[in-house]
Amino acid sequence: MLTVNNLSVQFGKRILFDEVNTTFTQGNCYGVIGANGAGKSTFLKILAGDIEPTSGRVFLEPGKRMSVLNQNHNMFDEHTVLETVMMGNKVLFAVKSEMDALYADYDDANADRIGELQVQFEEMNGWNAESDAAAMLSNLGIDADMHYTLMADMEGKLKVRVLLAQALFGNPDVLVMDEPTNDLDFETIAWLENFLANYENTVIVVSHDRHFLDAVCTHISDIDFSKINHYSGNYTFWYESSQLAARQKAQQNKKAEEKKAELEEFIRRFSANVAKSKQATSRKKMIDKLNLEEIKPSSRRYPAIIFDTEREAGDQILHVENLSASIDGEVLFKNVDLNMAKGDKVVVFSKDSRATTAFYEILNGNMKADTGSFDWGITTTQSYLPNDNSEFFTDGSLNLVDWLRQWAKTEEERDEVYVRGFLGKMIFSGEEALKKCTVLSGGEKVRCMLSRMMMIRANVLMLDEPTNHLDLESITAFNNSLKNFKGSVLFTTHDHEFAQTVANRVLEITPNGVIDRYMTFDEYLDDEKIQEQRKKMYS
Repeated sequence: MLTVNNLSVQFGKRILFDEVNTTFTQGNCYGVIGANGAGKSTFLKILAGDIEPTSGRVFLEPGKRMSVLNQNHNMFDEHTVLETVMMGNKVLFAVKSEMDALYADYDDANADRIGELQVQFEEMNGWNAESDAAAMLSNLGIDADMHYTLMADMEGKLKVRVLLAQALFGNPDVLVMDEPTNDLDFETIAWLENFLANYENTVIVVSHDRHFLDAVCTHISDIDFSKINHYSGNYTFWYESSQLAARQKAQQNKKAEEKKAELEEFIRRFSANVAKSKQATSRKKMIDKLNLEEIKPSSRRYPAIIFDTEREAGDQILHVENLSASIDGEVLFKNVDLNMAKGDKVVVFSKDSRATTAFYEILNGNMKADTGSFDWGITTTQSYLPNDNSEFFTDGSLNLVDWLRQWAKTEEERDEVYVRGFLGKMIFSGEEALKKCTVLSGGEKVRCMLSRMMMIRANVLMLDEPTNHLDLESITAFNNSLKNFKGSVLFTTHDHEFAQTVANRVLEITPNGVIDRYMTFDEYLDDEKIQEQRKKMYS
């Protein structure tokens, strides 16, 4: 279907890809993973023809069509929403446009050409194109009254959905998507997961959403050592098996029979878990082809995120009563009551991200509520990871060692070796620890903020979209640390796996009240009565 031959990419002295040969076959969904800077997005741009490789070529089987999720949100501003979706099938849209132009200036000389175009249009199922595009938009939450709106007038997050519909439109033979779940809510992501799990053509996707990768991928395409290797199975299988392979490599003295038994037990355990799920790996019976021995230890570095507490909190953590907030007269949430107990790990979410951010800002004293009050337990200490951390990185005179020292409590903690230890855990080693705090990338800033939180050793953590800007390695390590954290957590995330595996309680804040349940996130989303209640809360 799609073949990559002898592909090499080099920027200056840096070799990104070195003689890569690989094939993407029909019916499979490939999740492309790799450390930050490994070349994931570059590879997708090469497949799409947006970037030329240094050498080698990409070959798409003749007669097959590739569709790419567009990253330029303003490219189609002069077109209506419905037109933008239909433009996803370039050939069909070109035929339709020419046919419409000829009809508008009809004469006998045009008749033969119109007839030819009508045959082509019929063969491409063109007469159903508008209704198909409209149905896809509706499935993605774009109501019919917006279908003839100009893209320039669409809100940014809705534009993302239109461009996603454009990529999916017309059943392309190869579908290429870079971070398709960005700015989508959980319901829309769930629809996309189900759509792709049943998609019969080839999908190549880059995503930091582990739940999404697990739900849709039949293969993981790992970019490592300047090569690309395909592994059968989803992300969780790749991650766990690569970790096992690394441990076994480190155990040089372990007998071959013991290693083989460990591998076989791992396969059996994974097979049992997948067989009970609705994942694409199960649907396409890829489990039968899993081969752990082909997995190699990864060169990736995982940060050591460990949240200790200076002291244990008592039973009373947080009491919130009748809390309400608005912006410019628009109600974000109201009537929020919450009694948070020791050990609660609460996922706070809303359809409006402004509401969750306002909630945290109020609890941290950075914003005044319209009504209500809150009280922290006297034994609690809080640490906050805000969605916008820019105010922490404004002093250009500070390197990372001096930056982190600001939160040291004792002379021992101010010692450079001690501070470098915290930074080293977050993969700032050697000269990297002396970088100026104003030149950091988004992911580096979040890792610094996590170092700060680890140093504070609070027994209550508040996290507003903590996985933003982080790579898969950091997200996985962060997720595992919160599962093991002995304190209490309030957090908001678009990472489904994060929400499902960390939270034991769900708090949804809306303009018309709050829903508060002790249950897992999946149980919350699957409860039909709760979903009916949610619809009323937002109406």
